[in-house]
Amino acid sequence: MALTTSTPIPTSLPLLDTDVLRTFVAIAEHGSFTRAAEQVYRTPAALSMQIKRLEETLGQSLFVRETRKVRLTPEGEVLLSFGRRLLKLNEEAVAQFLTPPVEGTVRFGMPDDIGTRILPGILAQFARTHPAVQVDVVVGRSVEMQARIDRDELDLVLVSEGSDGLEPGRGDLVHSEPLVWAGREGGIAVQRSPLPVALASHGCAWRAMALTALDRANIPYRIAYTSENCTGQEAAMIADLAIAPFPLSLIRPPLRRLDQTTDLPPLGHSRIALIRREGAGPASEALAGYVVDAFRRD
Repeated sequence: MALTTSTPIPTSLPLLDTDVLRTFVAIAEHGSFTRAAEQVYRTPAALSMQIKRLEETLGQSLFVRETRKVRLTPEGEVLLSFGRRLLKLNEEAVAQFLTPPVEGTVRFGMPDDIGTRILPGILAQFARTHPAVQVDVVVGRSVEMQARIDRDELDLVLVSEGSDGLEPGRGDLVHSEPLVWAGREGGIAVQRSPLPVALASHGCAWRAMALTALDRANIPYRIAYTSENCTGQEAAMIADLAIAPFPLSLIRPPLRRLDQTTDLPPLGHSRIALIRREGAGPASEALAGYVVDAFRRD
């Protein structure tokens, strides 16, 4: 006897387009269609159409659109995790076949405040695509990094522009962001007079900018804490012993930005330059590309 029922033939699920995923991740990371459009070299309208098609494909809303920014829905947060992993896996697969094998050692130097911001992500990603390259990392003051690359002891260095002893305009500018006053949330250090400040050692660009700004504003101050690195400044602020000049991106609770609610003077911008040693080789150039990309996403 012939069967009268039929079993539904399963249909294949739609595939996520890598280009659309890259757009989605860029919007999620920047919180803005406009800023993401600059990164992927398309118009905001084109990005909006891509996201609309992606939402239709998945049957879910991915973004909540607000006046000045967009934020992820719960479904968008889930897709962001998948999207980042898929893009990394795609990059690794393509690199396996198209990237010429690169071997050797790259000697990479930077100040600690820069390293804590981008180094873990760069090293992890670079190790996946260039497993035969060893990266030796050195942390120190900007002027020391420049001196060591001049002695051929390092291949790549990141430096804070404006630090004492640096050659002006040397290297490629890879990042710029506001340098602002920071202190502990609810702290009283900012109310004291003379104003207690935590600074890096002599020669630091942040130190010079802060002292110049305070002098011009005729604000009495005392240097309450000096440290070779920004971790020490952060500790002084968390203990509410002092306030400090800090790049905006490094401010995390329990710290907060102070200059928007006080009369503290503006500080300008913190700028980071990348200096390459001439003739350092393909491994060094490959890592330099990852450094530049990391700051573009930052």
